Amino acid sequence: MTRSSSSPVAEGTPGNHSLGSRAAAVLVFGSSAAVLVVEIVALRLLAPYLGLTLETSTMVIGIALTAIALGSWLGGRIADQVNPRRLIGPSLGVSGAVVALTPAVLRTTGEWASPVLLLIASLTILVPGALLSAVTPIVTKLRLTSLAETGTVVGRLSGVGTAGAIVGTVLTGFVLISRLPVSGILIGLGTLLVVGSALVEWRTRGWSGTPALALVVVAGGLGTAVAPGGCDAETRYHCARVVADPDRDSGRTLVLDGLRHSYVDLDDPTFLKFKYVRAIASVVDAAFPGGEPLAAHHLGGGGLTFPRYLAATRPGTRSLVSEIDSGVVRIDRDQLGLRSEAGIDVRAEDGRLGLRRLDAGSRDLVVGDAFGGVSVPWHLTTVEAMTDVRRVLNEDGLYVANLIDHGGLAFARAEVATLSETFDHVALVGVPTDIGLTPTATPEGGNMVVLAANRPVDLRATQKALDTRQTGWKIATGDGLTSWIGDAQLLTDDYAPVDQLLQPYSSQNSR
Repeated sequence: MTRSSSSPVAEGTPGNHSLGSRAAAVLVFGSSAAVLVVEIVALRLLAPYLGLTLETSTMVIGIALTAIALGSWLGGRIADQVNPRRLIGPSLGVSGAVVALTPAVLRTTGEWASPVLLLIASLTILVPGALLSAVTPIVTKLRLTSLAETGTVVGRLSGVGTAGAIVGTVLTGFVLISRLPVSGILIGLGTLLVVGSALVEWRTRGWSGTPALALVVVAGGLGTAVAPGGCDAETRYHCARVVADPDRDSGRTLVLDGLRHSYVDLDDPTFLKFKYVRAIASVVDAAFPGGEPLAAHHLGGGGLTFPRYLAATRPGTRSLVSEIDSGVVRIDRDQLGLRSEAGIDVRAEDGRLGLRRLDAGSRDLVVGDAFGGVSVPWHLTTVEAMTDVRRVLNEDGLYVANLIDHGGLAFARAEVATLSETFDHVALVGVPTDIGLTPTATPEGGNMVVLAANRPVDLRATQKALDTRQTGWKIATGDGLTSWIGDAQLLTDDYAPVDQLLQPYSSQNSR
């Protein structure tokens, strides 16, 4: 006799009806959301060590997708061989324990065992991602009671899982990261998963590993508290700390993602510790009459060292700063003494969008200092971006930018080539071995300062200012600079492989 299409699919398996449709939807929705939370937060944890680059994002997304594929395949296969009810609790509980341990493990590895960071990072994404992704086929197995319902059940749970992934993505990106430290997000998520495991155990009277997993979650929280690489504040984009200078009572260093980003003297804004800032000051002081107030726009703020310098040395200067990280702006106000009367208007906005809002010919000076030692906002490097810079500058205006590169300096060469395409006069300031003035020496890389204008700049006065500030830096221009650029490609909005060109910092303290 032929079996009817409505016959049980899992005949003889007890308890298929023990998991209601509402409970199934909650499990699939929650586990799918958790996978995306782990993926997004992993990017934040890895940024201080690998940079928030295209490669880092691609790697994390690739590992997460691998986890989803592996978990879905293995979860379905095992669910056909073992009572599915016995699998849900362990999948939730073990993934929760791993998630709770992730902040302490990744930060400790990044600080003390960086050669294996990629391996450890892969495991902390792969293991919980696979276990959580296995929940959907396991739950689907429990909900399938007849062939006639296969399409409905599979389609509904697939849709619920996708909805969970969307909610996890939006909730993390727009709410959680702006309000909670990433370690708190992961420990909280781990706790929820272990609690979910306990509830499943209680209903099915199955696996009873919850007490041990709860201890692991507690250990994860304690480990995070003592792990290296902690932050005073976790902003939307950075792990931020403010470090007092032991040799200068009023000195403060703003550290973002482990790199010394800015040095601020709270009592003396004319004190410029970092050499590249002294170079920028030398370029600007030589380009404009002393003490003359300027209308300036700054792409990137950090500790606002240079806007403070302009306010102190050129009274009446109006500095508009585009700083994408509102958390850094709060640190400037709360810990680094920024006052509203300083003539510095800081806007929490993307620098490219800030440029677009400015009127043509409205600025004497544009300063680019959004270039980091591990990652670079590529959309601020292109011909189109530089064309917008040129638009907002008046006819005597000047663009000056901090560049960071190492190794073959491929990114720095490409950026100077891009500026040469946009401006009539371009010069590069830096260590002689890095800018091609001693071509037989191997460049070490680091900070360089590029200046660009549509009018000649007094390079003799610039060099004198550089020497006065004891930078040891020289100026490359003309044929020498053209030779240094070589066949470097132009960067455009259509093609700007900045992450591939950039050679990151070889040392966290080289700035």
